[in-house]
Amino acid sequence: MARENIAKMKCEACKTVNYFTTRNKKKLKEKLAMKKFCKKCRKHTMHKETK
Repeated sequence: MARENIAKMKCEACKTVNYFTTRNKKKLKEKLAMKKFCKKCRKHTMHKETK
């Protein structure tokens, strides 16, 4: 199976896990990084995938 079901997205500013998403392991070799809204920081920050 190519899709990884759970990829945790962690805020770079406060280090809390806010989002869960899926990604295609075969197409995206590097970790995901998106700008998302952090509920704890109350602003848009970079979120990176963790294991």
